[in-house]
Order: sequence, then structure tokens, then C-alpha cells
Amino acid sequence: MKPAPFRYLAVKTIDDAIAALARSDAKLLAGGQSLVPMMNFRLVRPAWLIDINRIAELKGVQIRGDRVLIGSMTRYADLESSDLIKAHVPLISEAVPLIGHTAIRNRGTIGGSVSHADPAADMPVALMALDAVMHARSGRGERAIAGADFFVSLFTTDLNADEILTRIEVPVVEASEGWAFMEFSRRHGDFALASVAVRLRLVAGKIEGPVRIALGAAADRVIRARRAEAALEGREPSSALFDASATEAAAEIDPMTDIHGSADYRRHLVLGLVKAALAKAVERASLKH
Repeated sequence: MKPAPFRYLAVKTIDDAIAALARSDAKLLAGGQSLVPMMNFRLVRPAWLIDINRIAELKGVQIRGDRVLIGSMTRYADLESSDLIKAHVPLISEAVPLIGHTAIRNRGTIGGSVSHADPAADMPVALMALDAVMHARSGRGERAIAGADFFVSLFTTDLNADEILTRIEVPVVEASEGWAFMEFSRRHGDFALASVAVRLRLVAGKIEGPVRIALGAAADRVIRARRAEAALEGREPSSALFDASATEAAAEIDPMTDIHGSADYRRHLVLGLVKAALAKAVERASLKH
């Protein structure tokens, strides 16, 4: 199929993009890896397609103090090759190669994926574990949105129709921090049937905060397994502790049943992934001591 008729406008500045969004039924075109297929199937029919690929201000990675700022139009291929990301946010470096295939990573953007808010997508899971802050701009000004508030439900975020996501802010990894990103999919490049991102620290041989366990494909949005996180705080790492935390994670999710797997199957996947991710994160944290 082909998309329904639409009008196309390419812009070169954020202000031009904001002004264009005031047009009736306008959609922003970033990498197009989600929007264009949906248009081809006529699941969405925008009257205007606003191309923001020429806005240089929305691209690139910067370090400001203890924060990493990622432009919303930064492509996954650029994140994958970025030495700054590898050094300061290795959780993202671990997640990016699992996203689709090379052709998709060459075009897809971090902001496009985040704004699309597919609960099975990889980057929202990593960003949730990183306590990411999303920065948006409209004609009314700028605002910062915590990741926990940004993802509302299936394909729905806290962004208003007249707002553009400009950058994503994440913390630099701490010296005592361990991390892990894991997923299960039928084939490499497929959407995950379950995914998990973990962050934690080891202090005097015990797990300390921030403890984060973020889960994908486990609900109608990316979520944190807060009871599973709480089970780890202040405890010495052990296989039994990882089992207990993973059991909590599997119990507090509400995954869907579809043609790819049942809810029980996804809970089983989460159980195994959380245990494995916790073990890897603790191992990495231990190597820093």
C-alpha cells in the first residue's frame, strides 16, 4: 500500500518546526522507520509531513558536567559509534546494536523512537533505567519531562501536539556503577518479546542505589519494576537474591498475549532476563573495586 495524500514541508530550524506544527494534523518526520510504514498501511493519515532532518541543532552528543545531552535527531548509527556514549553511557552502547538492522540504525533516530513510544522498543527501556529527562519545546517555551512521566501508554507520550522533542538528558555512569541490557527476540532485529535494563552500584559489598530495573514488552508502556528494585537495596548480591528480585519483577508486570507469545511466556522471559542482567551488572560493578 501507499500513504494517503499529504503535503510535505522541510524545515531548517526548531522555530520553523514549531510554527509548522500549528498546521492542522501535522506530523514530524525524523528517521521515518516507524511513521512511514504506518502511513503506508494508512494507520495514520497526516495532512502535513514536517521533515526535521535538516535541523542541525537537534543532532549530536555533548557532555555537560555529569550529564550527557543527546539531540533528538541523533541517529542510532551515530550513537553506536560514539566514543562519548561508550565511555559515559555504556548502557546505551549495549542496547543500540540490538535495535533492528544496520539499515534501520542508519536512518532511525533516538527521538523518533522515544516519541513513538512502542513498549517493545529497546531505547525507551534503556532510558527509563537511566532516569532520562526529555526536553521539549513549543511556542509556549521549553519544559523537561522525567522518563517515568513521559511514557503514558501504548504509542502515547506526555508530548503535546504542538511540542517537539529537542534533546534527551542522561547521567554519566558513576565509578561504582554496573549495568546490563538484555532482550529476547525470535531473530536478531525483531522486536523484543521481553527486554530489561539494569543499573546498580556496589558499596562495601552491598547493592546500593540508584537501583533501576526497567522492563520492555511487559505492559502497555515501558515500566520500572519497583518492587524488584526494592528487594535489592542494601543487600549483598547472591544468586538467591537475584532469584527473589526476578520473581518480584515477573509478578508485578501485566504483559499482553498475542500471536508471538502468551502473557505467562513473557513473564517467564522476564524472570530469566532479570536474573541474568542483575548478575552481569553486579559483575561489572565488582570489577571497578
